[in-house]
Amino acid sequence: MSQNPYLSGNFAPVEDELSAADLPVTGELPPGLCGRLLRIGPNPVDPDPGSHHWFLGTGMVHGLRLRDGRAEWYHSRYVRDDRVVAARGWPPVPGPRGKLQMGEGVVNTNVISHAGRLLALVEAGNLPVELDDQLETVGRTDLQGTLPGGLSAHPHLDPDTGELHAAAYSPLWQFIQYVVIGVDGRVRRTVDVPVPGQPMVHDCMITRNYFILLDLPVILDLDVMEAGFALPYKWHPEYGARIGLLPREGAADEVTWHEVEPCYVFHPMNAYEDEQGRVVLDVIRHDTMFSQDMNGPGDGVASLVRWTIDPGRTAVNERCLDDVNQEFPRIDDRLTGKPYRYGYTVAVGDHMAPGGIRKHDLQGGGVSLHTEGSHRVFMEPVFVPRAPDAGEDDGWILAFVYDRSTDSSDVVVIEAGDFAAGPVATVHLPRRVPFGFHGNWVAD
Repeated sequence: MSQNPYLSGNFAPVEDELSAADLPVTGELPPGLCGRLLRIGPNPVDPDPGSHHWFLGTGMVHGLRLRDGRAEWYHSRYVRDDRVVAARGWPPVPGPRGKLQMGEGVVNTNVISHAGRLLALVEAGNLPVELDDQLETVGRTDLQGTLPGGLSAHPHLDPDTGELHAAAYSPLWQFIQYVVIGVDGRVRRTVDVPVPGQPMVHDCMITRNYFILLDLPVILDLDVMEAGFALPYKWHPEYGARIGLLPREGAADEVTWHEVEPCYVFHPMNAYEDEQGRVVLDVIRHDTMFSQDMNGPGDGVASLVRWTIDPGRTAVNERCLDDVNQEFPRIDDRLTGKPYRYGYTVAVGDHMAPGGIRKHDLQGGGVSLHTEGSHRVFMEPVFVPRAPDAGEDDGWILAFVYDRSTDSSDVVVIEAGDFAAGPVATVHLPRRVPFGFHGNWVAD
């Protein structure tokens, strides 16, 4: 067994791509669930245990196709970067390489559908990769020549306009780039916001009037690179931590900055403006990051907190909503940037290994739990509404699950309104799906 925890257990890669049809199901799949549940994460090819970083493994997409109460197929496919192409003897990937491509073009962090295209995403300068309906790599894309650098792993869809909003960064930039992608799949607008250093910027937020930037103290550190660590970012609390409010159509000099105690945020749950005009941000706050564990996010505790900002003041009010160690927050995406009631997270343990799902009632208070025994661990939950006009809690939670007792994986379907009950359906996959990062539901 590898001494690197991100290559052991269910972090370890699977050996090859796989397809299976007509998957067995326990329970009954809702006939209204017609689409694909997609998920992506690292599946490194010939990794070096001494230097391997979880964030840098070759991406593999896992997809489950549901239709008319059947689990039609499961596919796993590599997102073909330079390393896996060379290792497997496959043809080179077409498309532009991009001005900022780092390393071997790894794309492993998120997969979304926008403007009729399926895109695998990563941050830090690498271009998105377009996939076809069967998850095969089509090629790298710079969004029809409109993307000036890389993109983000976490663009956020404005449910009212249909545009995507993202915060891009690169080790070569001393700014964070606000990127707006139109409904046509082309970049409509960019704003370069100067920052004092070169921070890692994993995610961002939007509200009705603001794009929200996070300038936090995990920054480029060349000493880390020279020491042989694969990811050259390190915890520097002296850098400070601040939240930037940029008017959605404003210029870089219109950003107002609001300081918080040093911390790191990979993932916000949501943000919105309340009736008093204050900006409310619910985020997963890490006490530290890449301070001790340099091969992955194994530092400190991650809790759910609420930051409230009066745009006319610099102070930020912080309140802890749930101090249990947790990550991978999700909401009903139809409420992105708007007031909302429910959020979902995954309880996590050592090295971000997942556990059960937590459902947060952010208006009524309280947390509901969905667990199926300590041997079954859940990955990022995805909410799917029962119908386009269904209420916030009217739908299903879908999640990949790893079973330690059988070294296998399933996909479960949970009634959102009866969250603590057992799943209404469990789809049994042909093999385990390694712990990864993010995914989405792509409806028919």
